[in-house]
Amino acid sequence: MSNTEIQMPPALDMQALFGSFDENIRFVEKALNVQISARDQSLRIAGEEENTERARQVITLLVQILERGEAIDEQKVLYAITMVQENGGFDMKLLGNDCVAINIKGTPIKAKTLGQRRYVEAIDNNTVVFGIGPAGTGKTYLAVAKAVTALRAKEVNRIILTRPAVEAGEKLGFLPGDLQNKVDPYLRPLYDGMYEMLGGESFLKHQEKGVIEVAPLAYMRGRTLDNAFIILDEAQNTTPEQMKMFLTRIGYGSKAIVTGDVTQIDLPGEKRSGLKEAERVLKNIEDIQFCYLTEKDVVRHPLVQKIIKAYAKYDEEREKRKRNVRADNRK
Repeated sequence: MSNTEIQMPPALDMQALFGSFDENIRFVEKALNVQISARDQSLRIAGEEENTERARQVITLLVQILERGEAIDEQKVLYAITMVQENGGFDMKLLGNDCVAINIKGTPIKAKTLGQRRYVEAIDNNTVVFGIGPAGTGKTYLAVAKAVTALRAKEVNRIILTRPAVEAGEKLGFLPGDLQNKVDPYLRPLYDGMYEMLGGESFLKHQEKGVIEVAPLAYMRGRTLDNAFIILDEAQNTTPEQMKMFLTRIGYGSKAIVTGDVTQIDLPGEKRSGLKEAERVLKNIEDIQFCYLTEKDVVRHPLVQKIIKAYAKYDEEREKRKRNVRADNRK
């Protein structure tokens, strides 16, 4: 058994660190098999030496999160534990304290993981960025936040949000209303991000003036998009022809962000994904960067991370079985 004592900063809110009913600390104890007790502004960690050292590193990360002005929740505790267990920890200062955007409530939007930080930096430094990763990693949300920031700073004259109109298993063709009513369900996630950044009334005013355009990908054909911040969402559902069409719309003074999840392709089986092909075709072109986010970057409910891992393991095992069957058939 080993005992480690950590002295907390004098101004640290111990209640914020421990969480409601000590849930944050209980989470660390259970995950790392240690016992943690508090006395004044110090913590005592008891357990196997390796586990107590990991717990010390996790607590250090959580303190840094509080010092960044952020609240600690289960997702952040899980992220800190994951980073310590898989990477030996890291300094939260690497995330920086830069604000990506301010939402309608006045809350600053910041990168919450190293993957998100690299993604935001890539957007700042490149004309075309591909954000590829599973659901909940903030690909679209951060892209929308950067778009609004660029518009407010007058770096661009308009924002264009688009995605392919491909159903995720359900049929929407018989929905009532005009064409806009029919395509709105496909574009809803983009609307949601804009509403949070600008508010509904401001968003609608910008849309009426043509400053913000939300449209299906088919509407991009034949256009040249100058001085615009363009976001293509759900790009895994583009065909190679659609992807090429979209990327060749980019005009002077524009920036394009392409987001997608290659594990959630809804195209018919015989069609190739434009996103997957773009990875092979464009990977070595200057001013184009591919950013890969993983389940570690998920900022939704911690259960989402477990679901993503479970499906990834299942898909890997299924592909392995298929390869074995093909190998047996060749014999």
